[in-house]
Amino acid sequence: QVHLVESGGGLVQAGGSLRLSCAASGHTFDNFAMGWFRMAAGKEREFVAAIIWSAGTTYYHDSVKGRFTISRDNAKNTVYLQMNKLNSDDTAVYYCAIDPDLEYPYDYWGQGTQVTVSS
Repeated sequence: QVHLVESGGGLVQAGGSLRLSCAASGHTFDNFAMGWFRMAAGKEREFVAAIIWSAGTTYYHDSVKGRFTISRDNAKNTVYLQMNKLNSDDTAVYYCAIDPDLEYPYDYWGQGTQVTVSS
């Protein structure tokens, strides 16, 4: 059974940084992507960033380009989201997910981790 566990959320002041982690287990996908999504209160879930695991190709929402970096550790089956220059618009619950065959949608989701940016 696929299992995703996020960590690293918390409270940070505007302009600060956080690094989220998502450890994956229980899968044997060969050609997959892992992504980060977020959902702010009263808003729909939105895409933040993704990485094609095998190639390392990355994608970002325009609102986070230049501030967020997605990366992976093959040995630990973990994907990271380094978030810099945080602002209040980044406040949300952040979820990681797996697209198991690069054909969308993302089928497996973590439980989420709260990120709160104080101004």
